[in-house]
Amino acid sequence: MSSLSVQTSGAAREAVDRHVPALVGDGFASKLFAQDPTLWGSAAEDESAKRLGWVQAAEVSRPLVAEITALREEFAAEGVDRFVLAGMGGSSLAPEVITRTAGVELFVLDSTDPEMVGAALADRLERTAIVVSSKSGSTVETDSARRVFARAFEDAGIDAASRIVVVTDPGSPMESSAREAGYRRVFTADPTVGGRFSALTAFGLVPSGLAGVDVEALLDDADEAGEVLREDAEDNPALHLGAALGGTEPLRNKIVFRDLGSGIAGFADWAEQLIAESTGKEGQGVLPVVVGDDAPEATSGAADVLVVELVPEDAEETPEGDVVRVAGSLGSQLMLWEVATAVAGRLLGINPYDQPDVESAKNATRALLEDKPEPTPADVVDGPVEIRGAQELLDGARTVEDALGKLLAQLPESGYLSVQAYFDRLAWADLEGIRPVLARATGRPVTFGWGPRFLHSTGQYHKGGPAEGVYLQITAASETDLDIPDSPFSFGELISAQADGDAQVLADHGRPVLRLRLADRAEGVARLRQAVEALRR
Repeated sequence: MSSLSVQTSGAAREAVDRHVPALVGDGFASKLFAQDPTLWGSAAEDESAKRLGWVQAAEVSRPLVAEITALREEFAAEGVDRFVLAGMGGSSLAPEVITRTAGVELFVLDSTDPEMVGAALADRLERTAIVVSSKSGSTVETDSARRVFARAFEDAGIDAASRIVVVTDPGSPMESSAREAGYRRVFTADPTVGGRFSALTAFGLVPSGLAGVDVEALLDDADEAGEVLREDAEDNPALHLGAALGGTEPLRNKIVFRDLGSGIAGFADWAEQLIAESTGKEGQGVLPVVVGDDAPEATSGAADVLVVELVPEDAEETPEGDVVRVAGSLGSQLMLWEVATAVAGRLLGINPYDQPDVESAKNATRALLEDKPEPTPADVVDGPVEIRGAQELLDGARTVEDALGKLLAQLPESGYLSVQAYFDRLAWADLEGIRPVLARATGRPVTFGWGPRFLHSTGQYHKGGPAEGVYLQITAASETDLDIPDSPFSFGELISAQADGDAQVLADHGRPVLRLRLADRAEGVARLRQAVEALRR
């Protein structure tokens, strides 16, 4: 196993010195690995008692290795060597990190954008199998992907059941329907593990292993890390990291992630969901902010910002400023961050295992899909961009520049801007380039999320965390739409309802929301970039 390393300086070091002795004295680490549900208070005890299986996932998941290997070999013998994963949140983010780090191909379909779904269908269908992953067994995004792939296989003369693998909790609707349909394989995961803690269960391992990752080595790393992390010791790296995340005083609740050559591809995106969804509730929490090399947040010196640097295992520099520096292999860091998040929850006084505000956006989406209301007319049209927002927000704005200015004027001194783009995250990945521009223009942290992916991640924090965010929602028309077989709505209608529903819930929580709909994707993106660049001046 690679050695885990957590170094702290500044406010992070002060938090470690303040909290780690008490955590050790209370036996927090050993109690956590003994699955003690009382660690987060009486209000959290009932939920915690059902959600602590993750601490032994590396051991419990061992029998999966041979099963996954055998299935991969069966597929290979049939000429099937391309895998698509239909999953959301914890069901998709962990496999994405694992496969990208290993350098193996996995198409992660965590979008309802018709163009991204179409791209997944169009590539080498004859060599493709799909893994449909849903803990509840009723996730609308994954079920819709299952339906459209099953139809595509049938239309191509391929036995659909032989190409569909399901990962779900035992007893879920998907388990029973998948078995009835005779799907190739149904894997049931440990129901005592929540989605964002499920990286080392069937949800993380099945798609990764089928794609070609050595998941046994991943479990070895995690298992060995667990031996260190369970110790009630002053040098336990998870206690240090958790104290830094949740124990600074005053709380530095914007966690800016920088990857300085860790070798773990996209790790911050996985950690973003784990931390935001676990801590963002009851009006508090810590917000991960995933940034690139040129991020102004990392050097801003803001009193509410803590910088986390993901570094190579052989990094020798000592951090300076309010910084946490973390190194280690992928398997060991998956365990490290899960334990540290549990520690942070304890220090923040919240239950890290529930997500009370995630369901609100889902309910709003369902209602919109059932009622199918007429689209709300745009408040303002600026070329290819339709602008919508509350009257008190827009207040006479006539252009995209005006509207952005009005939104940013609502940004508190301790606030953040959340940019949410509801369209193809692969074809339009360059749009994320507006994030650092907005960060420089505002002098505040800016997050960028692809919808509906972020709804299963930072979406909880947006509603349940501190009321200090402002929200820029970007949607886009598509020249093509895709029907969802045996469904009363299409993919285009679904993603539109998801955007509308989330905006509605944010507004109901009193959050300022500016909505920009790009009537033409290419022209709209160009106009948006132009407006964002104007903020530099």
